Amino acid sequence: MELSRLTQAAAALSSLLCSRGIRHAFYGSIFPALLAENPVTDEIFCIVETGSNHAHPFRRVRDACSGLDDFSVNHSPMTNRLHVTYRRPIPAIDIEILPAGEFGPRVLDNTTVMQVQNVPFLTYSEFIRAKLKNWMIRGSEKDASDIIFVLSQAWDRVDINRIPEQDMDQFAARNSSVTPAWAALRERYRN
Repeated sequence: MELSRLTQAAAALSSLLCSRGIRHAFYGSIFPALLAENPVTDEIFCIVETGSNHAHPFRRVRDACSGLDDFSVNHSPMTNRLHVTYRRPIPAIDIEILPAGEFGPRVLDNTTVMQVQNVPFLTYSEFIRAKLKNWMIRGSEKDASDIIFVLSQAWDRVDINRIPEQDMDQFAARNSSVTPAWAALRERYRN
């Protein structure tokens, strides 16, 4: 899918969620695609915080999208997944909603979220942490390539305290191309 279309959908959903005071951040292969200016990617998620009254992120997003022509919501109770479809472009863009804490950090604030093209994304550290967690469970090549790219490009902007060291050591042992960036990051924090 075209990166520009995914970015447009992310910006539209972000604008809607911000207008409702819902803290959120985007995540997925869209992030390294934006960093690399790669025109094609196919993975976009939106991590949403639980509300102050403990409202589940799915409920908050469903309520925000209710009655809007540009958005539709599809909740699958069997798989406990929520998808928001941005219907303005053709074909429509599907964004999976993920609860903060289960995916990514529990709190989405200026220490865990950064702006890329005026859209909130997980920081480099939180992105790598979330992708590494997925890679440890699934062993996906897509997750591995995203981790390798982001760590190799931005190792000097990563907070090593947010990266599970044993998991990263295991990842580096299986993906040697990330070893120089991982070693540089470790060395930076030793000094």
